[in-house]
Amino acid sequence: MEQNEVMGKVVDILRPFVKNPSALTGISMDTSILKDLKVNSARLVDIVLEIEDAFGIAVTDEAADQVKTVGDAVSLILKTKA
Repeated sequence: MEQNEVMGKVVDILRPFVKNPSALTGISMDTSILKDLKVNSARLVDIVLEIEDAFGIAVTDEAADQVKTVGDAVSLILKTKA
């Protein structure tokens, strides 16, 4: 699975949780999920669970704690799927 394809799916997963929808227009690997997209930390847990379901992966608590940006989520998925 290519990085762009994974990123597209991650953005789709994030969309319902985003409190700042205008930030989705300029989303990049460096976009902060908490600061830029205004997702609260409790909802980040829900996002990680959805990522696990969507990609058929298991994410450890330690790995989930490292997800701060869209790129972190994409990298985690690509690394776990490899």
